[in-house]
Amino acid sequence: MRYKNIVKFILILAFTTLACGLSSPSSGSIPAVSSLTLAPVQVTVAFPTPSAPSLTLEQLKNAQYQLGTSDDHSMVQLADGKYQRGADTTTLDYAQISSTDFAAVGDLTGDGINEAAVMVFENYGGTGDFGFLTIYTNVNGLPVFLTSVLIDDRPKINSVAIENGEVYLDAITHGAQDPGCCPGLPTTRRYALVKNQLFMTNYTTAAPDGAKRVIEIQTPANTTEATSNVKVSGTVSIAPFENNLTYVIDDEGGNQLAAGPIPVAAPNPGAPGTFDTTVALSGIPLGTTVYLEIQDVSAADGSWLAMDSVKLVVK
Repeated sequence: MRYKNIVKFILILAFTTLACGLSSPSSGSIPAVSSLTLAPVQVTVAFPTPSAPSLTLEQLKNAQYQLGTSDDHSMVQLADGKYQRGADTTTLDYAQISSTDFAAVGDLTGDGINEAAVMVFENYGGTGDFGFLTIYTNVNGLPVFLTSVLIDDRPKINSVAIENGEVYLDAITHGAQDPGCCPGLPTTRRYALVKNQLFMTNYTTAAPDGAKRVIEIQTPANTTEATSNVKVSGTVSIAPFENNLTYVIDDEGGNQLAAGPIPVAAPNPGAPGTFDTTVALSGIPLGTTVYLEIQDVSAADGSWLAMDSVKLVVK
């Protein structure tokens, strides 16, 4: 009996010692569970990239400008929106440059820094007053001339805006029958900045009765990856001559890679219509970024009546 009591006492003492060891670990005991399973948390804080201040109209009127009509394309310094070279309008070296208030600021490259678009006119002594849509890049808050594109001789500008990463221009320009003094064709156009050049992505005009000629590509979506062919569908507000539109495929350098007809279904001549066809991309190198344009081309003079485009990557 005494033996059993001794054994019982030893067991109780052992369990008591073990329990005390678990509840109060010494410096040499097993580490706590939390130190075995939890790792330090790495916190990453994203700081916004500082962006340059937006360009102002005053800055644009006092920036350098590259002549677009002159053969030498020289750079001139504007002062309060003006530059003049020579005094005699009959001499070959005469030039007068005028920067207008038709300007807009916005991001054309997706880098979070705003560019600026402004209409600038060039006159070389004659009746011609050549309007250029001009882009300035923003370098540490200062305007630096990037590129320009001729809109027309003596266009009437209604508005300039930057929307959804593109430049929007509303202007009355010369139709095929308009005299030089008096442009009469209402137009709108959109430009993307592609490799530091302005690339027209959309164009509309008005018919003689005032109805707007609009092409809208519904599929494919912009920046679609395409393979050997691509399905193209959309609408046209006024059915084209003989119900045929034209497709053109250009690379980012403006080089034409392919072209062909696009049939249009419309209930009557000149009524709204639709198109739905497949365009072949064979022969275009893989990895090439292209622009697929759907154009309504005038049968009378070959000018555009309307155009829409999408950006594709050939895979």
